[in-house]
Amino acid sequence: MLAADFSFAQNRNLWKSSTVLFGLVAATLLPIAAQAQDAAETADQKTTRLEKLTVTGGEGTASTIAEDNDTVVPTRNISALKTDTPLIETPRAVSVVTRKELEERGVQDMIQATRYTAGVTTGAFGFDPRFDQIYIRGLSTTTDSDFRDGLRQPYMNFGTFTTEVYTLDRIEILKGPVSVMYGAASAAGIINRISKLPLEETHREVELQYGTIGRAQAAFDFGGPIDDGMFYRVVGLARDAETNYDIADDRYLLQPSSTWKPDEATSLTIYGLAQKGETDASPRTFEHDGDIVRFSDPDYDQQKVAQYQIGYQLEHEFDNGLTFRQHARASDLDLNARYVDTSSRFTDPSAAYTTTAVTDDQRAYQIDNQLEAKFDTGAVSHTLLAGLDYTWITSDFGLGFGSVAPADLSSAPAPDLTIFTGRDLRQTGIYAQEQAEIGNWRVVGGLRYDWVDQKAVDKVAGTENRKDDEALSGQAGLLYLFDNGIAPYVSYGTSFVPSTQQSASGIVLDPTEGEQIEVGVKYQPEGENYSLTAAAYRLVESGKPQFVADGSLPLGYYYKSSGENTYKGFELEGRTAFDNGISLIAAYTYNRAEITGNVDPALIGNTPSTTPRHTTSLWVNYTVGEDTQLAGLSLGAGVRVTSNSFTSDANTEKNPGAAYLDASVSYDFGKRAPQLDGLSLAITATNLADRRERVCTDGYCYYGQGRTVLGSLKYKW
Repeated sequence: MLAADFSFAQNRNLWKSSTVLFGLVAATLLPIAAQAQDAAETADQKTTRLEKLTVTGGEGTASTIAEDNDTVVPTRNISALKTDTPLIETPRAVSVVTRKELEERGVQDMIQATRYTAGVTTGAFGFDPRFDQIYIRGLSTTTDSDFRDGLRQPYMNFGTFTTEVYTLDRIEILKGPVSVMYGAASAAGIINRISKLPLEETHREVELQYGTIGRAQAAFDFGGPIDDGMFYRVVGLARDAETNYDIADDRYLLQPSSTWKPDEATSLTIYGLAQKGETDASPRTFEHDGDIVRFSDPDYDQQKVAQYQIGYQLEHEFDNGLTFRQHARASDLDLNARYVDTSSRFTDPSAAYTTTAVTDDQRAYQIDNQLEAKFDTGAVSHTLLAGLDYTWITSDFGLGFGSVAPADLSSAPAPDLTIFTGRDLRQTGIYAQEQAEIGNWRVVGGLRYDWVDQKAVDKVAGTENRKDDEALSGQAGLLYLFDNGIAPYVSYGTSFVPSTQQSASGIVLDPTEGEQIEVGVKYQPEGENYSLTAAAYRLVESGKPQFVADGSLPLGYYYKSSGENTYKGFELEGRTAFDNGISLIAAYTYNRAEITGNVDPALIGNTPSTTPRHTTSLWVNYTVGEDTQLAGLSLGAGVRVTSNSFTSDANTEKNPGAAYLDASVSYDFGKRAPQLDGLSLAITATNLADRRERVCTDGYCYYGQGRTVLGSLKYKW
């Protein structure tokens, strides 16, 4: 009954979301469309007009992204400053994973997509397809730094919005605090997933995949012009898959979008996403008699998630040099999960198993308004950006526990839910940023102020807790661009994340804060197809909630804002594509992490658990020249190396270091047989040596994903 109620609420809220969003579209677009029509009718009568600026900033710049996506050496980004800015002129560390790189490496998920990037580590909790567990500079991005097209994909209690990489054009990774642009976000930075949106050229693609372990997938990507000024794109995918340790990874989705461009100054893109998936709710594993086995029973274990998103991106360029952008989105997530702990079967086969049920229904409404102005004052060129954004997230969470005899497990239902909580978070932020060009100097400065109101309700006890926070965020950067393509820079930034944990007095804790100073140098000569970046940083995350185990306090879970970690390190990343068909992506990270504040003074000075000091990677790809008998053949190979790390903050034991090998081979049939133009075959493999290292994190141990091999047949026309 509860699941049915949640489903009804989900559909009702999605309908309300759609109504609100399309009302906003109509209210915003009608006056702009009228202005555009009037401008067209009177254009011939004007004798004086400001020169039109070609502005391609913001999240809706599909054409700009497309031009930068056919190489593994990107030159631009739209995330760091919310404007279309060359990477060489952006005074902070930014890494971009393009569509070409995703296809070259045969990437299947977000973890695979990011792990050849400097500063990024994965696998801290072993293999777990429920969440995109990615760390930047030692800090988690899993729940607080998941962004899509510039808007956060929210997390409240348990469920997270998962992103299928096939629906993406590229991934932009910002390292270090960026709250001045995005509000509440981890000190790690953010990972901005850029969606496939309509292009002006016709594009048609179908793909079939099959591989280990029992993975079968079909996908398509169609798009192009409908009529003058109208474009569309539809991306779809269906997957039936089992992965290592009998963990399911099924997914079905449809992502349609449409763009209307009545003139060169105005564009409106409306998009949607409907996605359903099933995996396991408890993929945790352990070793028994030399085998890796599950705590839960795969036949009982399940986690079903349905997520829906609908939104629009509006951009209009006025004749006076101003550009207005508005991006709004409504999101809905419905999660139902159950799992069982069967670990006692090896010690007491007759003991009852503990079962758990979880439901989570989230809704989010977001809007980001931006006004950009470009102008000159003497020798200084300015790009001013002012914004107002608003986020409203609500969540209904249910939890229940039960027990079942081993013989009855196959027919046992999920236990009844007995714990019900609700949460409501509303965040409003205003921000302003200046980008200035003074000769070869590039100067960036920005400030933001946020108001955060949140409420937590215990629906069983009838109690309620409220917390209101305010936060000031800032960033500054200075870069000098030499004529030869060398660009040294220095930057500073801060961040904040509202807390949900309570102190012993029942008061919600203050936000967790971050602060970073970074110095670096970039090298990317104009017109050349290679880039080098180096960055050194000092990053501090303070005010982290920490569990307080104190027998003098009433029974319950209480926290203090006493956690502080300091990260000092440097990163190197190089990318190049030679004329002979060889391309390279290389990265190295040194990260010295230290606990500088803790409820346990004995831990101060130690290294946080599961934080390796060294990580390095190299990916090499070779495409055979077109004038040879092997034209169309492409070979790729990669190695990823991670040093050892501590199993706990106590630093008494270590997880071993490991090296992993990946490979790919593809063949474009059209290179030798024109009648087969557009047909290609690819085979990719990850973790060729099948290394399944155990990783322990503060008493919890997990195993990594084993070898996977995948074949893909694709046709484009």
